[in-house]
Amino acid sequence: MPSNYLTAIAFALCLLLLAAAAATATATAPTAYEVIQSYDFPVGILPKGITHYDLDTSSGKFNAYWNGSCSFSLEGSYQLKYKSKISGNIYKGKLTNLSGVSVKVLFLWLNIVEVRRNGDNLEFSVGIASAEFSLDNFLVCPQCGCGLNCNNLVENWKKGNLRSTPLLSSV
Repeated sequence: MPSNYLTAIAFALCLLLLAAAAATATATAPTAYEVIQSYDFPVGILPKGITHYDLDTSSGKFNAYWNGSCSFSLEGSYQLKYKSKISGNIYKGKLTNLSGVSVKVLFLWLNIVEVRRNGDNLEFSVGIASAEFSLDNFLVCPQCGCGLNCNNLVENWKKGNLRSTPLLSSV
C-alpha cells in the first residue's frame, strides 16, 4: 500500500477514536436532574426540557438553559416562570443567588432568590418572605405550559401525594 493510503487510514482511525471518546464523555455526563439530586434536592424543582447546563463544582456556580422561557401553573394557585437561563449557586441542601425564576403571588411577580432543604420540606424565599412545601410536591418534574396537568401526569401519580399547604413566614 502506498504511504498516502496508510496516512489516510491512520488519520481516519484517529478521528473515529476521538469521536468515540467524545461520545463516551457526553454519554456519561450526569443530567441536570441527576446533579440537582446529588445536592439533596428532588428533580421536580426543575421543569422538564433543560437543554444543557454548566456547573463549577469548586464554587457552586451553575447555569441551566431551556429553549426559550418556561411557565406553568401548579394546582391552579401558583404560577411559575423560568427564563431561558437560570443561574445561582448550589450547595448541599441550598440554592442561593438565584436569578431567572419567579412566582406570581396575587398579582405580583416575585423573584425566587433562594431555596433551602429543611428536612422533608423545601423553603422558597423571595427575599422578604418565604413559603415551605413538602418534598412530596417535587417528586415529578413539571412541564412547560401545563405543569403537572400534562397527559394526566397527576392521575398517574398517587392521589393525595401533592400537598399545597404552604407555611408562610417573613424573613
